[in-house]
Amino acid sequence: MTNRIEYLVELGKRLKNSPAVQEDIITASHKNPWFTPQFVQIAIDAIAGEMLTEEKLKQWLSRYDMHEVNKTVGLVFAGNIPLVGFHDFLCCYVAGCKMKIKLSSKDDTLFNPVMDLLFEIDPGAKAQVEIVETLKDFDAVIATGSDNTNRHFEYYFRKYPKILRKNRNAVAILTGEEKPEQLDLLADDIFLYFGFGCRNVSKLFVPVGYDITTLFPHFEKYKWLHQHGKYMNNYDYNRTLLLLNKTPHLSNDYIMLQESDTIPSPISTLYYQFWHDERVLNTLLKQNAEKIQCIVSAQPERWPFPSSVAFGQAQHPELWDYADGVDTLQFLLGL
Repeated sequence: MTNRIEYLVELGKRLKNSPAVQEDIITASHKNPWFTPQFVQIAIDAIAGEMLTEEKLKQWLSRYDMHEVNKTVGLVFAGNIPLVGFHDFLCCYVAGCKMKIKLSSKDDTLFNPVMDLLFEIDPGAKAQVEIVETLKDFDAVIATGSDNTNRHFEYYFRKYPKILRKNRNAVAILTGEEKPEQLDLLADDIFLYFGFGCRNVSKLFVPVGYDITTLFPHFEKYKWLHQHGKYMNNYDYNRTLLLLNKTPHLSNDYIMLQESDTIPSPISTLYYQFWHDERVLNTLLKQNAEKIQCIVSAQPERWPFPSSVAFGQAQHPELWDYADGVDTLQFLLGL
């Protein structure tokens, strides 16, 4: 285990300085326009600087009775944000599992060069990792997809130990007492990766009487989205629907704010809902727990939710902040 930690720390160092990875960032952005070089770099920096450090890895693994897991795990990666499946790989790697990985066609450019770097550091890891087109001959599976895809996963993987993940989103709770710099950070929670991540804020809970238009200036650093073709196609389509249906909303050139009691919002649209009673809001959050990945606020300790984080931290989870609240590493160690 000590060797694997050392290998991962070295991988983090090389990710920061690899010319090959930089080339693949450009290749990935050409293949998938949603993977802009800026956003891919942010994803890689988060992996290298926040996951692959000796301190964080030791802190994470100290929570477990670590042992070698002599099992083969099928991994189905989503393609919503760059390298979104890396944490599942990481769990399997430290547990010693063999992996059969089905990459998403939306994100099949970045993972291989990362693995090439690891194989240079740890040649033995080659025996653990196999990229496949079709999953077969495995003992357990971890799969991430949409709600529709998940129905197929439930049937196809019904006989196996499994972790299956559906659509989730983050929500943000405002009290009206936030500092300007906190609302600037909220913009990152909303706009990073165009809002495609399960930890992206898709809905705001704001106090009754809150002037929602005061948020627009805090979104300014993402006004460049107005120049992104695919994003603006979504914006134009969704705004046309709102206009045709005469649905009240507020907008600038790149985001629409719409009052709604729904949590997941379309790309380029941010929902909001007014609240006045904290007990009622807590009940509402608990009722929608299966739709919420994390809660963003100025006071994370105030809200009764396992994954409650400060503004700007939604896309910077700790190694022990597991998707859907399911402990992936403990699942593997129990196989």
